[in-house]
Amino acid sequence: MPNYRRFFVPGGTYFFTVVTHQRRPLFHIDVNRVLLGDVIRECQKEWPFEMKAIVLLPDHLHAIWTLPVGDQNYSGRWSVIKKNFTTQFLANGGSDGSVSFGKQREHRRGVWQRRFWEHTIQNEDDFQTHFDYIHFNPVRHQLVSCPKQWEPSSFRRWVKAGVYPVDWACGTAPKPTFPSTQENYGEAY
Repeated sequence: MPNYRRFFVPGGTYFFTVVTHQRRPLFHIDVNRVLLGDVIRECQKEWPFEMKAIVLLPDHLHAIWTLPVGDQNYSGRWSVIKKNFTTQFLANGGSDGSVSFGKQREHRRGVWQRRFWEHTIQNEDDFQTHFDYIHFNPVRHQLVSCPKQWEPSSFRRWVKAGVYPVDWACGTAPKPTFPSTQENYGEAY
């Protein structure tokens, strides 16, 4: 079994990829997207963090968080979010995906993949690359032709703030480029 090591920087900024169990498209349904948003906001009340960017695709999400000074417990936050979403999702009539007997013995449910992928943001260029990657991701997955067309994303928030033009990466505008290996962004996770 691989030895997973996480890099913890108190007060750091992190990029995450979190995937549903067996890539089930749970988030193509509005009620599940709303539920996840509510669960994240509830977590932020107890375990504060700043959500810099997020995109929610049918079977996974990407996000950038900044934790409070001195705090490095992003794993605890994801645990709370995944657990609370799972509990409420199942209570609202959602169903588990199939899980092995061994996973059932570990009390694992078939809603989320067990782990998540994280990357510690190193500098401003690294932040910008991941920030753009998040907002371009629905286009990359061919869900839309332009980032402004994808609703469950922080893209519109950043358009309103003047960070992006509304037609960023649309039409004939140059498309952003990213490192060639998908593993850099957790897609293979």
